[in-house]
Amino acid sequence: MFEDYRVKAEKLLREFKGGDYAFGLNALDRLREYSKALGSRAAIISGSTARRTGLLDRIVRELREAGIEVVGVIRGARPNTPKEDVYRMAYQLLRLGWDFVIAIGGGSCLDGAKAALVLALYGGLIEDYFGVGRISQISRGGRIPLLAIQTASGSASHLTKYSNITDLASLQKKLIVDEAIIPPKAIFQYDVTRTAPPDLTKDGALDGLSHCWEVWMGASGRRDYRLVSEIASLGIRLIIENLPKALANPGDLSARYGLALGTDLGGYSIMVGGTNAAHLGSFSLVDILPHGRACAILNPYYTILFASAIQDQLRGLARIFRDAGILGEEVEDLEGRRLAEAVAKAWMEFEKRIGYPTNLREAGATEKHIQKMAEAAKDPQLKMKLKNMPIPMDPDAGDIERLMEPTLYAAYTGNINLIPRID
Repeated sequence: MFEDYRVKAEKLLREFKGGDYAFGLNALDRLREYSKALGSRAAIISGSTARRTGLLDRIVRELREAGIEVVGVIRGARPNTPKEDVYRMAYQLLRLGWDFVIAIGGGSCLDGAKAALVLALYGGLIEDYFGVGRISQISRGGRIPLLAIQTASGSASHLTKYSNITDLASLQKKLIVDEAIIPPKAIFQYDVTRTAPPDLTKDGALDGLSHCWEVWMGASGRRDYRLVSEIASLGIRLIIENLPKALANPGDLSARYGLALGTDLGGYSIMVGGTNAAHLGSFSLVDILPHGRACAILNPYYTILFASAIQDQLRGLARIFRDAGILGEEVEDLEGRRLAEAVAKAWMEFEKRIGYPTNLREAGATEKHIQKMAEAAKDPQLKMKLKNMPIPMDPDAGDIERLMEPTLYAAYTGNINLIPRID
C-alpha cells in the first residue's frame, strides 16, 4: 500500500514543481545542472547538518569539479531564524562577489538565506518586508537567485514563498510571504534525513502535518477543494504512518522516504492555501517550544472550534487515524462537534505515542503566553492567518476575545469544554 501512496505523492510533486525540483534518492545528481542554470560563482550558506555529515564538503567539491567558483561559505541561521543572523548573513553576502547562493540546511537555514538574499539585493530593514508581496513590488516579478538544498523533513522552505524570522527581543516570529523568494531550483535527497535526531524528526513531521491540516481545514467551499484534499490528506497519511517507524528505526529508509514525501506535500499545501490558527499561535511560543511542536499541540483544539465548517475534512482525517490504529471508536455516525472531538482526541493520542505533551501547560507555557498569542493575533501583518481560518476571525468584531482566547485557554489546560461552540 505504501508504494501506491508513494507513487501518488511523487506524481503530485512533479506536477507541482516540474523540472525545477529534484527529490528522492540520488537527487544531488542534479546539483551541477541546477547550479549552472543559475550562474558560475556561488556563495554557500550552510547549516550544521551539512557540515556534520560531510554534505557541505561533497557539494563544494562537485561545484569546483564542474567549474563553478565557490566564493565563500557562510554559517547559516540558528533555530527559529533570529533576525540578527539574517543581518549577519546579508552583510557577509555583500562582501562576496556571487551570481547565486546555495543554501544547505533545514527550515531555519533556508528561511534565513531567503531573507538575507533579499536584504543583500534590495537593502533596507527586514521589517520592510514582513507581510505579503512587498519584495515583488521591488523585484517586478523576479525571484532571488537561490538553490535551496533541504536536509530535514519539516518546513518545506525549499519549495515555498515563506520566510519566518524571529525578533529575539520580543520573542515573536514575523512572516515574509512573497512569490519572489520561492527558490528557482531546489534539491532534497531524502536519505540525508536518516541521521536526524528524534526530536528534530518529530518536530519537523508535525510541522508538515500541521501545514496539511490547516490548509485542508481552510479550503471549504473553494473551487480547488478536491485538489487541496488530495494533497493534504495524502501528506497527513504519509506522516502519520511513517513517523513512528522512523522513530523506532532511524535508519529505515522507507520510513524516511515516506516522511519526506509527506512534509513536501505539506509545502505543496501551503502554496495552494494558507496556514491559520495554530501557526499564528506558534509564533508567540518560540521561547518554549519548537515550531512544529507548538502547532501540533494547538491544532486539536482549533479543530474542535471550527467543527461546523470542516465536516468533510474531519471524516477524511478520521479515516487516516483509524487506518493507523489510533482512532478506535466508530465515527461513521458522528457529526458536528462530536466528530471533531473524536478526531481531536485521536490527534492527542498520536501525540502521546510519540512522547509529546497534549496541552500548553504540560509543554511549559504560562498564562502570559496565552495573552501574548491573543495580542499577536491583532497584528495587521499577520491578518492573513485570520482570513485563512475555516471560520475567519475579525479582531474589530471582538472575535479574538470571544473565540480565540477561550480556545487558547482550553489548549493551555487541556479542557476541551472551554472551547466555544460555533453553529
